[in-house]
Amino acid sequence: MADPIAGRGDLVALARTGLTWQFDPTRGMAPSRQARRAAVLVLFGRLDDVPARAAGPVSADLDVLLQRRSQTLNHHPGQISFPGGGLEADESVVQAALREAVEETGLDPTGVEVLGTLPEVPLPVSNNRVTPVLAWWARPSHVAAVDHTETVDVFRVPVADLLDPAHRAVVEHRRAGQVLRTPAFEAAGVLVWGFTALVLDGLFDALGWTVPWTADRVVVPR
Repeated sequence: MADPIAGRGDLVALARTGLTWQFDPTRGMAPSRQARRAAVLVLFGRLDDVPARAAGPVSADLDVLLQRRSQTLNHHPGQISFPGGGLEADESVVQAALREAVEETGLDPTGVEVLGTLPEVPLPVSNNRVTPVLAWWARPSHVAAVDHTETVDVFRVPVADLLDPAHRAVVEHRRAGQVLRTPAFEAAGVLVWGFTALVLDGLFDALGWTVPWTADRVVVPR
């Protein structure tokens, strides 16, 4: 079990050792398609207004930054996501993740400590190959939706709420006569599913933070 106060330490250790995604890393991505490279910022930090007490495997004040995408976007409209987007010319995945986070949430990048990158994940719906950039919010700054054509809300979710077995669920996807079940989280009044939930679920497992839960509750994204 993780040290309840060592959220950052666990993340640093994971960034050094790396991880292997437990879901199929090539799911649905046709080899012939020229996928765009993209990056997202997976930014953990500590909430100032929450007491730093143990809440299961993590401290109650440990949180992760998420946002709600605009309903008018062509891909993943209305979904909860990490800040991020496509790489520009001659841009690294770290540079892209930070730039997109600034453009979408207005955060101060000088307060962000980049810990490392995780293996890229194909996102066939939008034809992207996405690299999660793992980071720690050393000096949190004010965040809010900057461009409402892309992002309509920005918020910090306590990790303990996401780990609560009562907040775990699955989403069912029907493809070619088969049913694919993927993880989901219901916390802070939002449903986190799809790519974002897959990354969080994989991270929590690799970090040793996951609290045993049963995948018998099916939710339907709205």
